[in-house]
Amino acid sequence: MQKKYSSLFILSLALLCKVTSAQETIYPAVAQQGITAITHATVHVGNGTVLNDATVVFEKGKITAVGAGLATPAGATLVDGTGKQVYPGLILSNSYLGLKEVANGVRGSNDLVEIGENNASIRSLVSYNSDSKITNVLRANGILLAHIAPEGELIDGQSSVIQLDAWNYEDAAYKADIGQFIELPSFIVRQRGRGFMRQAQTADPLKDAFNKIETIKKFFTDAHAYLQEKNHVTNNLKLEATRGLFEGRQKLYVRANEVKQMLIAIELGKTFGFKIVIVGGSESFQIAPILAANNIPVILDGQHALPSTEDDDVDQPYKLPAQLTKAGVLVSLSDMSENTKQRNLAFNAGTAATYGLTKEEALSAITLNSAKVLGIDDVTGSIETGKDANIIVSEGDILDMRGNQVVKAFIQGRDISLDNKQKQLFERYKYKYKIK
Repeated sequence: MQKKYSSLFILSLALLCKVTSAQETIYPAVAQQGITAITHATVHVGNGTVLNDATVVFEKGKITAVGAGLATPAGATLVDGTGKQVYPGLILSNSYLGLKEVANGVRGSNDLVEIGENNASIRSLVSYNSDSKITNVLRANGILLAHIAPEGELIDGQSSVIQLDAWNYEDAAYKADIGQFIELPSFIVRQRGRGFMRQAQTADPLKDAFNKIETIKKFFTDAHAYLQEKNHVTNNLKLEATRGLFEGRQKLYVRANEVKQMLIAIELGKTFGFKIVIVGGSESFQIAPILAANNIPVILDGQHALPSTEDDDVDQPYKLPAQLTKAGVLVSLSDMSENTKQRNLAFNAGTAATYGLTKEEALSAITLNSAKVLGIDDVTGSIETGKDANIIVSEGDILDMRGNQVVKAFIQGRDISLDNKQKQLFERYKYKYKIK
């Protein structure tokens, strides 16, 4: 009987492995060997410049030359870019990639949200799943880097930038622990829906919101005092985790959509000397000059959305990037959609290009602007000499759903696979039904 059960267990395990092995042959590329040159392409630098019939040369993962009329280095591996568009690799500036695979999944599979109000010492990087099935789909859409951040109740934890071609989280780390994320409470008393259910637990939701703001302020005040001490009786990991903020090595990413929340974020920056980034910012157009005057960037989570309030224009989310840009605010676009699993990043930028931005401005909002917001623009975000060779080649306009067709992608010069589960299923059923 025991032998029978053992056989059944082995058979079940084998079937499970068969089901879950759809992408086991998609693995990280080896380091770049030799020199690679993309020739005769239309190169979108990422800073607004477009080069026609241009060449991009990279070696040892770094771009060594870019321009029109360049001689091709002897012995270089050639990529014919005739008729193709070359872009910097796209950057998800706010993402849950590798931290949550399935929406509303079991709690044990969710590394995105931690329990408790204060998780300042949490590092999202160590929870990153480099084998996420979502990753390969994003790469096929031109997304090569992502800023992964935890979520929570108040003080969420530390975020990191990862590259999407890695064996594990150590390999994936592009720039670790770049910022601290916090959530500001809503100051809108809702009468129905999810917001009401959240706030109905207290008799005075506005008072509760202000108390939470005071909790955040007290934490940073205590942290500042703690860091001034030369010797600690006991080490406090949460307070220690703020050192990068006070030393200017990290930024404070504030999830805020309401005007009041954003004004409080500005005040936090002034009080503690933090570099502030607004994440969300759906009402930011109302205080765009204030944000610009205080040099505060905004990461917009997605343009394919309804307006925040019934008084807003129906196309307000679409034209928001242009409104902020014209006001002098540094804008980065992202995509936090549960439905598309963040793969529509380029098309969010395409929508922004239809509603006020030029195409090159929209491209910058998902490449160079994102790199600036994340503090990595010295190594990526544009196709310039000395920067990492994070490059995508498309047969059409990367911002257009119909034209977007990524045929080549390089991360730090590595020629990465663009295969994914969806492509494999497509080929599987073409074979089954004998479709050519």
